[in-house]
Amino acid sequence: MKIENEAQLRELYGYPSLRAKDKVLNHLEKHTLNFIKASPFLVMSTLNSNGKMDASPRGGIPGFVKVIDDTTFVIPDAKGNNVVDSISNIIETNTVGLLFLIPGLDETLRINGIAHISTATSYMELFTEENNPIKTCIVVSVEEVFLHCAKAFMRSKLWDSTAQIDKDSFPSMGQILKDQLGLKAIPEPRDAMVKRYREDL
Repeated sequence: MKIENEAQLRELYGYPSLRAKDKVLNHLEKHTLNFIKASPFLVMSTLNSNGKMDASPRGGIPGFVKVIDDTTFVIPDAKGNNVVDSISNIIETNTVGLLFLIPGLDETLRINGIAHISTATSYMELFTEENNPIKTCIVVSVEEVFLHCAKAFMRSKLWDSTAQIDKDSFPSMGQILKDQLGLKAIPEPRDAMVKRYREDL
């Protein structure tokens, strides 16, 4: 059966507990501030004016996202592949959804908000110590913030070393691109690609 409305969903799932509903805040407090400062990685979701969505990873040393106040923080945007899907989407709709992760911790932090792209000196100077000079800043104004439970990470065993695969058992990015794009050139070996990435972090 195709589920077509919320009433059908509620028949299957019921309703959230008051605790689940009440945990959604509209500002950062000591625990969510601490989570952001300890996080070296996030996934940023955006959408354009046609509703096409995109999810993009962002990473750095813990604290690479700079908090301005209890409703504002800044994400650096360094040189990447120049596709600029995420920041183009932000320019179009000013909407962003973020999932912060901390290695070894099964809980995650979710933030939804309004965002804009800036090159203001006051923001750019927050990231002068970065190895790869940033191009712009993503300034986020918090609308919703809440911690997400550990179940997905417990099911996936994401941080469990026994769940990690042998990289050599999986095709390299170079091989995948060769196959997907029908390239004739010899694919770039994984080690060479990693070395090239590290020189441009």
